[in-house]
Amino acid sequence: MTSELPPALKAAIQGELAGASRRGLAERAAATSAAYRAGGTSASAIKAREDALAYALARLPATYAATAAVFAEARLRAPGFAPASLLDAGCGPGGASWAATAAWPSLADIAWFDASLPFLDLAQRLAEGQLQARTIRGDLTAGGFPRADLVVASYALAEIAPAGQGAVVDALWTACDGLLAVVEPGTPAGWARLMAARDRLTAAGAALLAPCPHARACPLEPPDWCHFSVRLPRSRDHRLAKGAEAPFEDEKYAYLLAARPQVGEPAVGRVLARPRVGKPGIELKLCGAEGVERRFVARRDKAGHAVARRLAWGDAI
Repeated sequence: MTSELPPALKAAIQGELAGASRRGLAERAAATSAAYRAGGTSASAIKAREDALAYALARLPATYAATAAVFAEARLRAPGFAPASLLDAGCGPGGASWAATAAWPSLADIAWFDASLPFLDLAQRLAEGQLQARTIRGDLTAGGFPRADLVVASYALAEIAPAGQGAVVDALWTACDGLLAVVEPGTPAGWARLMAARDRLTAAGAALLAPCPHARACPLEPPDWCHFSVRLPRSRDHRLAKGAEAPFEDEKYAYLLAARPQVGEPAVGRVLARPRVGKPGIELKLCGAEGVERRFVARRDKAGHAVARRLAWGDAI
């Protein structure tokens, strides 16, 4: 699938870029990326207004696209869910909130929770006249989250020391009255964080809506891991900030959707990798009730092949 920033958000970012040095922002974006890859947090990487803007230019399109893809899946799994309140925990510049309000226009009460003042300030400027949100400055590990129908932690667990991640997941679930979405980078480390969160959530009685089609132990074992991909277009400024030439980017992400009872239902299975298409037919890697399986759909099976041709990596079946 493809996903790009809403026009109003793109316009707000362009407004912030007025008069800014693109080279300077590219240098700041490279520095913040290096800091994150080295295990740094927003507190150490985002120290000024320009750092927050550089992050938004370089990373916000991708994190928005991943979160929007997760919310699209949430709507499929819980079509009757119409949240009125949102907690965006570790909100950064607010991208997940933009994706949430696009998915659920019913959202009226939005709370941004983040420790970074530059991020909170930028989120407010970008949302001016578009989103109404109250800001709460605080450390995720300190808890104190307001309750909400929809709770999202997008690319946030990675910034918490491993020893503290479980308590944050517990606090997020306690604050959740309906649906909890946790999104992480689509790396083995991101998947491992989600698997630890999955264990805590199921032990607390949460129903898993996606991507898992069951609540039993995950059948995947390292070096394999569960992750997905979303393609997004790159603007000229986005390419300059990342030092990239391709007009698009493929963002790899991993996620969990956990829900209170009766909010939705999981799919019976999910496509875990890009289908392998050949002349004899299509090979699918699927996760289902019986675990992971490879299924071959022959071209001569016209009905089955027609269905398999429409399946993509990440699709529910």
